[in-house]
Amino acid sequence: MPIPDSRNKKDSPFAWLSDRRKRSKEEVILIIMCALSIPSILPFGLYRLWQGAWLSAAVDLALVLAMLSVIVHVWHTGRYKLASLGVTLFYSAGMLATIYLRGLALVYWVYPTMIAAFFMLRPKVALGINSVSLLVLVALLLPQMEMLNLLTVVVTISLVNLFAYIFSHRTGLQNRELHIEAERDFLTGVGNRRAFDSKLAGYAAERRPQPEACLLLLDLDHFKQVNDQHGHPAGDEVLRRLCDVLRHHTRVTDEIFRYGGEEFAIIANGAGLRAAGKLAETLRSAVAAAPLLDGHPITASIGVAPMPRGGVASEWLEQADRMLYAAKEGGRNAVRVARVVEERG
Repeated sequence: MPIPDSRNKKDSPFAWLSDRRKRSKEEVILIIMCALSIPSILPFGLYRLWQGAWLSAAVDLALVLAMLSVIVHVWHTGRYKLASLGVTLFYSAGMLATIYLRGLALVYWVYPTMIAAFFMLRPKVALGINSVSLLVLVALLLPQMEMLNLLTVVVTISLVNLFAYIFSHRTGLQNRELHIEAERDFLTGVGNRRAFDSKLAGYAAERRPQPEACLLLLDLDHFKQVNDQHGHPAGDEVLRRLCDVLRHHTRVTDEIFRYGGEEFAIIANGAGLRAAGKLAETLRSAVAAAPLLDGHPITASIGVAPMPRGGVASEWLEQADRMLYAAKEGGRNAVRVARVVEERG
């Protein structure tokens, strides 16, 4: 399971966002954007209300109430995707309504509104919404502005959207690349312990019924002898070749992780216990037959466990580990399956 973060969460100015549970960065961004919008809009709404500009004040106050509703909704449910889309649409509609009611003087609200969309939505979705908003804006401004001035506004808004799209898209690609690298074992290229812990935590956090899956824990027998007799570079090559064997004999839906030094975990998604037992036996035979190290036969022991009811990750891992221990105790080069015993000595 993931190691608790020992850093003091009070060091962050937004630590209060994690009081109830660990929140995703998307939730945090949405809540912060809405929270910052309220003091930015509310004074204008109150001022227009005091002036008697009822319709303009109603637009501003409606935006404030919408932001408050989104904060409460996301805070309690964690559902940010639809809320992000709703906030962006409401922002855009409010911006257009304000310009329609108050005139050219408020056209500068277009820029922060459109940039905010790229913080809350995927770049293509944000660009699409902003493009529609720009067309509506042109229709509103066409009777009020000279063509040259209107073209200036359109070009500057278009450039802002283009630069924001490029920046957002590039940042997203970099984040995905960093995420992949952070969860990849540098030696073998399979998932690392962090990725495995994250996967198990995802099973535990998922509230919907889980699809059938089995966990296989594979450990190379007497691997210490390889490092002692042939050196660590040879041991590293064995692990790389082992992962090639695992990839070749597993399905694309199965997930491989390096759990420890010479211990690997395989999550067989969509596989029942019988199918997972056959897969484990196939892997055991393939490892025994593969030339992982010239002149030094290498075997593996494997423990197999089905996902427990309720998807409790710790129980799943413990049961698979017990089966692996039983395979080791039974003479190694063996498979042990929960409630079913299979061995090939």
